[in-house]
Amino acid sequence: MIHSNQQMAGGPRFGATVRALPVPKESNVGFYLVMLAMLFEFGRPQDVLPPLKVLPIPTLLDVSLFIAALVSGKAIFANTQTKLWLALLTFMALWVPFANNNFWALMTFKEMTLYFFFYLGIVTFVNTTSRMQKLIFMWLGVHAFLGVNGILHHGQGVGGWLGDENDFGMEMNVAVPVAFFMYQSAASQRAKLLYVVLLGLLVMTVVATSSRGAFLGLLALGTYCWLYSPRKVMSLLLGICLVGLVLVAAPQEYWDRISSITDDNTMEVGTAGQRMFTWGIGWEMFLANPVFGVGQGNFPWTIGEYMGGRTWQTKSLAGRQAHSLYFTLLPELGLVGVIIFGTMVYLNYRDTRVSQFLPVAARGMAGRNGKEEAKDPQVARAILFGNAILGGMIGYLTTSAFISTLYYPTFWILMGLAVALRNSTQAYTVSQPGTGAASTFTPKVSLWDRPRPVRLRH
Repeated sequence: MIHSNQQMAGGPRFGATVRALPVPKESNVGFYLVMLAMLFEFGRPQDVLPPLKVLPIPTLLDVSLFIAALVSGKAIFANTQTKLWLALLTFMALWVPFANNNFWALMTFKEMTLYFFFYLGIVTFVNTTSRMQKLIFMWLGVHAFLGVNGILHHGQGVGGWLGDENDFGMEMNVAVPVAFFMYQSAASQRAKLLYVVLLGLLVMTVVATSSRGAFLGLLALGTYCWLYSPRKVMSLLLGICLVGLVLVAAPQEYWDRISSITDDNTMEVGTAGQRMFTWGIGWEMFLANPVFGVGQGNFPWTIGEYMGGRTWQTKSLAGRQAHSLYFTLLPELGLVGVIIFGTMVYLNYRDTRVSQFLPVAARGMAGRNGKEEAKDPQVARAILFGNAILGGMIGYLTTSAFISTLYYPTFWILMGLAVALRNSTQAYTVSQPGTGAASTFTPKVSLWDRPRPVRLRH
């Protein structure tokens, strides 16, 4: 008997059907853990309901995220930001036994490790544009709660790292461009109205803090949002309405405080003068330890050694924070930390420019900065998400010039969103027919989108 080549090769017999095995649905457990971690890190319900502090819930969630990412088999360590963060953690670990204050060096290293677990969870489980939108929506909902609470408590945050009005103002500034670009991406009028109301709430919360640094950051954000908006005229009208809201609702005490930014008393004997004096000492610390710094969390425990008998208004500043992201980074982590952090900032910027990573067929009409609309609505939404995340980083970097926020979660979580946005957008374009993306991107970026093997049934 003569057998066909197909039968000799073990293929299906004539008339047999070829059926693909159903693709198992991806578990949502990891993504739900990300959402919970976001709630407890930024919403801080444990500060509103003290019984929740019985257990270290944020720590447990971060560790659970790390374990879930490893167990899932989808944890992505190939991103450059991830490698840089691991290098930073190694650098910090080496500092622990040598720092002036070993305890604070260890505690700072611990916090940064937990933030890395959180970051890895975002990069691993926020792997679709749909999940990205849900996470951003939830994050904005948390900030809406923070805004209402802040206004009711005269600009004070819920507690923890959000307790101080300057730190709280920074976090609200981070949320402002996110709300603005979510408004730009909204499809329905109801959703647009919701984001406009949220935007007004966030701006008025910044006003409620009476933070002069937050005010300067808000000015920078207004310029950024207009420049990167795909609808300049509408954005200008919205900005005018927000300015009008602030002019009408802000009390005279707020304008008196803002006008004192350049006041001689503020610059010479006030908080601005004190900050600049502290920064000067911090610069001396950096020059004395330019490569490795003095160790994370050790600025307050080392500044006294460099005072040289100097005081500020007859008071010693020993034990005082640098009150600046940059004058924390320079003396504490030296050039090693500056290079790592600066590279992270650049890579985050690069990753939020989503359109430059996409093939022309997927980009459609999108410009380099996403100023025009893409033909694919998913891609267009991703471009606006990129603008939102970049705006959040600008809000963080500008406002943090006046406060010590290096070891707060804000920047590190925004970095997770930037990496996840790039990965998820690339994964989406890989799955679309006719984009030519399959040959453009490596499989590591979109492991979950690989086609499953076909089983032949006889």
